[in-house]
Amino acid sequence: MSSRSIGMNYPRSSANVPPGVKWLLIINTALFVLYFFALRFGYGQYFNPFWLSLSWIKEVFAIWQLFTYQFLHDPTGFQHILLNMLALWMFGKDLEATWGTRRFLQYYFVCGVGAGLCALAMSAAFGTGNERTIGASGAIYGLLLAFGMMFPDATVLFSFLFPIKAKYFVIIIGAISFMLTLGSTGDGVSHIAHLGGMLWGFLYLRTKFLQKDMLAPLEDWYVRWKRQRAKRKFEVYMRKQQGPDRNRFVH
Repeated sequence: MSSRSIGMNYPRSSANVPPGVKWLLIINTALFVLYFFALRFGYGQYFNPFWLSLSWIKEVFAIWQLFTYQFLHDPTGFQHILLNMLALWMFGKDLEATWGTRRFLQYYFVCGVGAGLCALAMSAAFGTGNERTIGASGAIYGLLLAFGMMFPDATVLFSFLFPIKAKYFVIIIGAISFMLTLGSTGDGVSHIAHLGGMLWGFLYLRTKFLQKDMLAPLEDWYVRWKRQRAKRKFEVYMRKQQGPDRNRFVH
């Protein structure tokens, strides 16, 4: 997959890699290197609580796994992370340059968490509950869908060889994921997560509720908390300045 030309004008970051994509690349790569060496020195088990696992969700309510699993990749090889990070860079930077970092990251994690929920649902319906999932592929497939919807006439290179319009590329990728989800391939890949990332991406782009700034309520709460904290500090400071004798009258 490779971006070749874009079918509309939009602002690009001066560094060509906007901050959201840059930090996702850095964090994913750093954790992969750490996991890679931890596995080889016998400490790989310390990463187990951060995989996405239905059994962990049930037993210890490990909701954090819906986020952390996206930052871990198969440490036994390099293909998994290389393909994901390459797609993140090629398609993510154009989307972030168009949307801005805040909305881009919100979309990215909506797709990633949604893909994780689909993987959990599949595990609950047809699995043993012990299946474990890692990787940013669900979020990446969501980026592919958004790119195809926003820049449908852009030309991408399918398998780095065949030029094809982005809208047809997305249709083909979605169809392949759907067929692989229906059939058990035994390849160790969570195709339902790929399809789920695209599904949640579509819902995000078509649903105003999901497009709301999800961080705004948290930021409002933080601002109010900071004001209250500053107010209490000021009141304590004024009491200290007054001192016990300041309240006495001499007559």
